[in-house]
This record gives sequence, structure tokens and C-alpha cells, in this order.
Amino acid sequence: MGLIGKRKNKKYSYKPRHYEFDGDGSPFSMGHKFDEFRTTVGDNKGLKGKFKTAWADLRQSSDRNANRRLIIIIAILILLFLFIIDFDLSIFYA
Repeated sequence: MGLIGKRKNKKYSYKPRHYEFDGDGSPFSMGHKFDEFRTTVGDNKGLKGKFKTAWADLRQSSDRNANRRLIIIIAILILLFLFIIDFDLSIFYA
């Protein structure tokens, strides 16, 4: 299955019969309002390309407070999970 590759999604190209183009942009174009700020929107570049764009996006717009908060939340959830399964933390102490 992986030899042929994935099929591309079909694109819908609607052109109305009585539409005059004024040059501003088509009122029929569909796009999300945040697409111009995203780096991951566009053509699929494979797994390596996705990791590169995600890493570049992380390096470009890293927020230290958000990262610290995420690490604290993950640590609390792990400790809560260990408490629920009655994990003995005394193995870490001499």
C-alpha cells in the first residue's frame, strides 16, 4: 500500500457564471482566518518536513510560561496517576 502513495484530496473549484473579478480577491474563496499565521498549513511535505516545520515553529514562537505550565500540569498528572495505582515512592530513597 505504501508503494503507490497517498491519494490527494480533491479540490473544489467553483466559478460562478455571472461573476466579474474586481481584483480584490474572490468572495467565494474559503480560508480560515488564521491560515496566514500558520506555518503548517499547505502541501504535505512528508513526515520529516512536518517535524522540521513544527520544530521551526516551536523555536520561533516559544512561550516560556506556557511551556513551564505544561510541564507542571504533566508532572501533577503523573504523580496523581502514581498515587492512584499505589506506587511506592520509597524505592527512590535510600
